[in-house]
Amino acid sequence: MTLALAPAGVAAAYRAADALPQAQAGPGGGFGAALARAVDQAVEVGRNADATTSRALTGEGSVTDVVLAVGRAELTLQTAVAVRDRVVAAYQDVMRMPI
Repeated sequence: MTLALAPAGVAAAYRAADALPQAQAGPGGGFGAALARAVDQAVEVGRNADATTSRALTGEGSVTDVVLAVGRAELTLQTAVAVRDRVVAAYQDVMRMPI
């Protein structure tokens, strides 16, 4: 299965990854900490989209802001699902390896 990515999506993902603090070896660093930060940021993007939508419903925000926030949340969810699928596939490959 090949995952096709639009150039704009790849550039946005690169900018988001570049903005993450660098993982440090030790108790607060590593892959698990980076993954936890990424999940926290994904949740924050969803909350921001929800808040923007609520403001627009009360007449305090614009439709353009809602569309942009929901688009960001959708892209974040698609990225999370793609990462999850890759992790599950890697786990299944490891489990199929002969001992």
